Amino acid sequence: MISTELINTDWAPKAEKQGSLSTEMLDLIYQEKWFKLFVPTEFDGLGLTLPEALLLEEKIARLDSSMGWTVTLCAGAGWFVGFLDQEVSREIFADPKVCLAGSGFVGGKANRQGDHYEISGSWTYASGALHATHFTANCEMLEDGKALWDDQGKPMIKAFILKKEEVEILDGWSYMGMIATGSHAFKTENLQVPLHRAFEILPEKVTRTESIYRYPFLQFAEATLAVNILGITQHLQKLISETFWKRHEFRKYDQKHLNYFQKLEKSCASKLELARMKFYGAVEISWQELEIHGKISNKSLRSVSISSRKLTQVCREINSKMHPFAGLEAAKTHTELNRVWRDFNTVSQHALLIFPF
Repeated sequence: MISTELINTDWAPKAEKQGSLSTEMLDLIYQEKWFKLFVPTEFDGLGLTLPEALLLEEKIARLDSSMGWTVTLCAGAGWFVGFLDQEVSREIFADPKVCLAGSGFVGGKANRQGDHYEISGSWTYASGALHATHFTANCEMLEDGKALWDDQGKPMIKAFILKKEEVEILDGWSYMGMIATGSHAFKTENLQVPLHRAFEILPEKVTRTESIYRYPFLQFAEATLAVNILGITQHLQKLISETFWKRHEFRKYDQKHLNYFQKLEKSCASKLELARMKFYGAVEISWQELEIHGKISNKSLRSVSISSRKLTQVCREINSKMHPFAGLEAAKTHTELNRVWRDFNTVSQHALLIFPF
């Protein structure tokens, strides 16, 4: 049984202060195998379906923003096991503390020279960088110094598995929120990498038979990011309501104002739950199509994309409406409310979910 009951919410201030997940957090993650949500049981992973993993990621994010985000991003990089050379997979996932941190940014160049690639570049926003055992890095491809092009006339891109000792971590995460994710940049220069550590996230490049690796990466990413924003919003809404009612004990709002807040509180909760249900409904339909037919219709994929974006939009809307009722408690930098508000307003800026369509 996968449970989040062992998460101690008192860990968060310590993790934020040190700028990375605490030892207690990491020990729990390793114990529960949360960095290996999508890794097959053959490699001592959990082998979850997408709907199962999304519910877990939502719950972790609701309890702790940075922990939920780091688990989601690192487990998402672990999903690449479905596209890796199996020898590489066996080597990587033999480590019980394996953690892949990655960046979607194409920040490097990989020049093939005989039986190896020479890689140089720098990549941003690698959540979990400080405790990662491996990094994934996207590169433009060259061969003997000449650029390679794909069928559409664009630069050919491949991803690579890099070991932690092969990269230099750059202190580049200086943002107001999600501080404990340690989402630093990393770089390498003239690194020689064997050919079998390159991979491509394409349907025809899948190396395993499990359904999860045939789920399109775009919708996989949209859904996993959306549930984090959802979980953080649930936490923030709860904290704002608690703060308002605590203030009422001292200020004694009149009934007219109390009625207004209660109506707003109920409306926001209803909007969030409706968007949540539509989102999970779209994901479930897409997953059933994949399991039964071996592929997902364009209609269902679009539904997952739209519902992920609409869920995120609803989160932004209701947090904006409720935030003023938190009072100055939300502006005190040391409070849980302020931390969760900063986390939300950082993670909800993710470029993948900015537009509602």
